[in-house]
Amino acid sequence: MTSTAGPVALRGPTLTFTGDPFQIGDQAAMRYEPDGLVLMENGKVSAAGGYQELRTQLRSHEFVHYPDALILPGFIDTHVHYPQTQIIGAYGSQLIEWLNKYTFVAEQQFASAEHSSAVADIFLRECLRAGTTAAAVYCTVHPESVEAFFHAAQQRGMRMIAGKVLMDRNAPPPLTDTAQRGYDESEALIARWHGKGRLSYAVTPRFAPTSTPAQLEAAAALWKKHAGTYMQTHLAETLQENEWVKSLFPERSGYLDVYAHYGLTGPRSIFGHSLHLAEDEWRHLADSGSAVAHCPSSNGFLGSGLFDFARARQPQAPQRPIRTGLATDVGGGTTLSMLRTMGEAYKIGQFGGYSLSAPKAFYLATRGAAQALYLEDKIGSIEPGMDADLLVLNLKSTPLIDFRMKHCDTLEEAMFVQMIMADDRATQAVYVAGQLAYQD
Repeated sequence: MTSTAGPVALRGPTLTFTGDPFQIGDQAAMRYEPDGLVLMENGKVSAAGGYQELRTQLRSHEFVHYPDALILPGFIDTHVHYPQTQIIGAYGSQLIEWLNKYTFVAEQQFASAEHSSAVADIFLRECLRAGTTAAAVYCTVHPESVEAFFHAAQQRGMRMIAGKVLMDRNAPPPLTDTAQRGYDESEALIARWHGKGRLSYAVTPRFAPTSTPAQLEAAAALWKKHAGTYMQTHLAETLQENEWVKSLFPERSGYLDVYAHYGLTGPRSIFGHSLHLAEDEWRHLADSGSAVAHCPSSNGFLGSGLFDFARARQPQAPQRPIRTGLATDVGGGTTLSMLRTMGEAYKIGQFGGYSLSAPKAFYLATRGAAQALYLEDKIGSIEPGMDADLLVLNLKSTPLIDFRMKHCDTLEEAMFVQMIMADDRATQAVYVAGQLAYQD
């Protein structure tokens, strides 16, 4: 990380969300300052608002002016596999075949601490290049992969959630553990890394078909034992997967009921995909305080299905909306750019009859993602007391975007152009805990 000594002040157009646009409307949820000022000190935002209002608070701040950019909260990726960085863009097929042909082959290399460290460094570097400052990350079954990832994240001061994948069946022998070994290795990793700096541990059964009932029971016991840890897994990604789960757990009423039965739903649980769900499953996600991670790029690439925005985010009363974050799901996903992922989410929505506005998409990548991770009091917004994880977005990152922006009449139109046309080239600067971590 490139260190910035002392307090820092960023001047430029700023945008943050103060509410949920799915519930109160786009305009009411956004706070935009055309000439804003963000003051950062000791890793936190100390003040944020209009430049004219706050300029008297400038003291010994290093002052940086971004007049033609947009200052945002750093993006948050709620579901991504760092070991799959090396197989992005592997020729697609359906999910299960893709896992066997590419993923399980690549993940066997992460028994090597050296290989794990090299890929973790590349992954985190590319996250910062894309403007992503926090993520919920899958490692592999190997403790070495977790050690390497957390070490690399700690060096950069990034807020990361990650864990060792648990698999004790239906996977190649080099990638399987046992219920007991998975528990013991995960607990040792929790003791070493959870709560260290800005790091959190996630108990990570890959998905129900690769864990026995004994391992799911052990995973739930471990999660409940260690307060503040997360649980992340996959849910209802494809119809074929749903049928496989039904054959493996015939006594359960559905896919989500498998996790619920073993105690793996509730606050700080994150379910990737969540495409093919029955109404009672949607209700359980909402009532239990569980979260879903929408992975549009992956869903399109592998032909998995369409995410139901209306059901997840705008259910009819008295049901509350489900905590939902946006996710790249690399390497099934084809990019680490949250801007491109927003564009893919818009397309997925269109196929499903839901038109996702730009404010709603940006919300799902910032404040909404933070809410999904129960971190809305720490990240995802530009407010005094929040972690100073910020993205400076270049609104003219290519000649064509520069031309197109000259014909935008509203903030919402400009945001939409960015999420449809821009990518990591739009990342002008990234600040992590108030320090400059990336600069174009």
